[in-house]
Amino acid sequence: MKTKPIGIFDSGVGGLSVVKILLDRLPFESFVFYGDTAHVPYGTKSRDELCTYSKDIISFLLSREVKTIVVACNTSSSITLPEIEKTCPIPILGVAKPGAREAARVTRNGKIGVIATQATVNSGSFSANIKAIDSDYEIFSVACPRLVPMVESGVFGGLETRQAVEEYTAPILRQGIDTLVMGCTHYPFLAPVISDIAGNRVTLVDPAAETIEELIEILGQNNILNDNHAAGTREFYVSGNEDSFYKVGRLLIGDVIQKVEQIKLD
Repeated sequence: MKTKPIGIFDSGVGGLSVVKILLDRLPFESFVFYGDTAHVPYGTKSRDELCTYSKDIISFLLSREVKTIVVACNTSSSITLPEIEKTCPIPILGVAKPGAREAARVTRNGKIGVIATQATVNSGSFSANIKAIDSDYEIFSVACPRLVPMVESGVFGGLETRQAVEEYTAPILRQGIDTLVMGCTHYPFLAPVISDIAGNRVTLVDPAAETIEELIEILGQNNILNDNHAAGTREFYVSGNEDSFYKVGRLLIGDVIQKVEQIKLD
């Protein structure tokens, strides 16, 4: 059981920001990654669509005999995880709650900004999770629909990206926030641009790091942390174009990605 892989899924390449931390913190763990690129972006999808996608992907990951699942997508974590975790036969965790915990931990003035997909913003999950820690915190959220397509197409900077980030963050920066949650796993790949625009008085929160810390705790509690110290295996699957994911993915995390296989779950 300890040497079985960890399952990870996202709508696309954004979940690789979680994989990047996983590789650093748990280098001996094997994993199976599924990017639902045929349906990206998730932020515009209905709750029913998202539930269908998540259930299909979880069934696929379970068929690969994973020992735990990381929902490396803030939209799915916010909207579908509360439902699907009730029936998942293995430990499953998302990125929204860890991100909220980290934001509450690092804020100094209690004013927290959240940039996310439209669906995540509409769900109010980050606000609810942060206020569950301290109801006095003020949360300012904004949807950033143009950012996910940019990352998916391999655009991580440039004038268009900067203009989009400036447009989205301006209203919440005017609120005097001191903490900004990158509430979509695609956004950390735009962190240099976001940080430059937000300024050094604003702390950026990437939920991926806290998510992996929670994963380590879960693996330890269930006695399934891999202590074999042999090189882990890495499998990458997508529902859409495998070549596109391969090219952009290697830009993001390097030659960890050796092969990408297309498997449609519809």
